[in-house]
Amino acid sequence: MIESVQFGSATIVFRLEFSDRKTLGITVTPDMEVIVRAPVDASMEAIREKVRKRAPWILKQQSQFLAYFPKTQVRKYVSGETHLYMGRQFRLLVTIGPVESVKLKGKFLEVVASDMTKVKGLVKNWYLEHAKEKFPLIASPLIERFKRYKVEPSALVLREMSTRWGSCTPKGKIILNPELIKAPKACIEYVIIHELCHLVHHDHTQKFMDLQTKEMKDWVRWKSKLEKLLA
Repeated sequence: MIESVQFGSATIVFRLEFSDRKTLGITVTPDMEVIVRAPVDASMEAIREKVRKRAPWILKQQSQFLAYFPKTQVRKYVSGETHLYMGRQFRLLVTIGPVESVKLKGKFLEVVASDMTKVKGLVKNWYLEHAKEKFPLIASPLIERFKRYKVEPSALVLREMSTRWGSCTPKGKIILNPELIKAPKACIEYVIIHELCHLVHHDHTQKFMDLQTKEMKDWVRWKSKLEKLLA
């Protein structure tokens, strides 16, 4: 059942589920869907009033998830185009040749391709290989820190994701988006810490936020930097 309430200029749409429970619960999913689970005898008036009272928290959660979504940039992969690596800008310099390669040289990301249709794939593979090399090195000391909370990821893997920078599975596997290799080291640390915090607190509760702040006091700065850098 889909319902909605008005809170100022915002309309909060939520999916209402009735079940055999004593209290009303509200969840905001990473897809920004609001789910309200209510006792079978709860009145619609009481449910809507509860949602209105929690509206600031709901909107804050949705805002956090929205800001956490990667933005897609349209790239042509031609000489002169700006590309990022570890927070620094490099100019793409493409040449055609029989021995394909990608390397950083000064302020340039030099690509040798057998033809122009190969440039995008070569650059993406270069980013992926560097992400595979850098992410474990950045994550290692952070994982060691979190052992004080008796948690440790079961694995650290890379996977292209259209709507997330990182995620954590119920079994403790941390998944990172290879696109993060374009961001500064501190931004990568922020995403890893965010997911490590989920090993301790699975939802975005106040305890989760407190732990994230404890482990990275300036996380808001780097979260904002990540959003702007790859926007």
